[in-house]
Amino acid sequence: MNKTMLLIKHEFLITIRRKAFIILTIAFPLVALLGILAAQVIPGMIKPSTEIQKIGYVDEVGIFTENTSQGQIELIQFNTEDEAKTALIDADIKEYFVIPENYMSTALILRYTLKNELEPNSTIRSVIGDFLLSNLLKGDDATVIERVKSLMNIASTTLTGTGEVAPRQGGLAALILPYVFCFLLMMSIFFSSGYLLQGLLEEKENRVMEILLSSISPKQLLAGKIIGLGAAGLLQIIIWLISANFLFRIASSNFGGIIGALQISPDFWILGVLYFILGYLFVAVVMAGIGSISPTARDGQQLSPLFTIPVVIPLYFLGLIMEHPENIVVKILTFIPFTAPLTVIVRMGMFEIPIWELVVSILILILSIIGCFILVTKLFRVYLLMYGKRPNLREIVSSFRKA
Repeated sequence: MNKTMLLIKHEFLITIRRKAFIILTIAFPLVALLGILAAQVIPGMIKPSTEIQKIGYVDEVGIFTENTSQGQIELIQFNTEDEAKTALIDADIKEYFVIPENYMSTALILRYTLKNELEPNSTIRSVIGDFLLSNLLKGDDATVIERVKSLMNIASTTLTGTGEVAPRQGGLAALILPYVFCFLLMMSIFFSSGYLLQGLLEEKENRVMEILLSSISPKQLLAGKIIGLGAAGLLQIIIWLISANFLFRIASSNFGGIIGALQISPDFWILGVLYFILGYLFVAVVMAGIGSISPTARDGQQLSPLFTIPVVIPLYFLGLIMEHPENIVVKILTFIPFTAPLTVIVRMGMFEIPIWELVVSILILILSIIGCFILVTKLFRVYLLMYGKRPNLREIVSSFRKA
């Protein structure tokens, strides 16, 4: 036990002293803080343009004559399309649009510009839309016109099965925090397990592993490295969570809105840290297995994506998780050890997850970690000191039976 603790302490201290670890740990909070400061400073440095932008139009219907001045955009009417085209070529106007005679039945607007673009920008679309609406509703009350322009603002409230307001309301604010946490969780798991794989393969290639195994058992070696690197990763994720809470408060006080609605709830803290620990342990044990059967660092790096890519699969199902949280695919992703951490974190931000699903998901992860640890320990005993050829699947299965 003392040897294991010494190895844990050694791996932890070595990892947190790595330049890459320190830079990565500091980089995310620092970049976020710089982004918040930039969002405050840059708008004040940009002076709003006072130039009036002129846009031409040709009215073939004959009823669109009012509301031609909208802020910094002035609409200039031309009698014919040829006149508008000449004004555009002479740079008297920025662009022009034609309201055809059949507009009332087709709603078609023909727009002409000298710029290559995918679609009109939002400002131009808004100006043309307000112009058309104001003339179509000509003679109606101004309040009616404004209400048609802004038809409705929907405020949704989620209720519980008993009719009370649910504590978790979902929405964009509820998605931002889990998505950010998923990214940080994924980065921390990948880097921590990557350090483990790199360290094992370097020690194996340098024959340092032979010295270690002369004084410590494979099980102690595996446990020491996994727990030591996991503790470093846990420290990293806690620093990020504390920083995120601090940064959200700064952003909330300065910007409000969606950012102001972001809060890190206690259950999110608890489950987030728990799933990081379990997710890391599972991936780390798998990485240790890859390290034990790989003769070189290159072989290990080629194999590792086969087991790390499945971790990010839930990000490809974000739409399904958000819109159909009870879908069978979402539930399956909640129970698969590779996909469980990210799936649960995303679901937590949007909806209440049934307790039984969380319990089953956690139990499956724990049993998978224990099972993989036992199998990888057997691989350690057989292949850790073997060099040269990488064993194939049949040889690995045979080793499990003999170990």
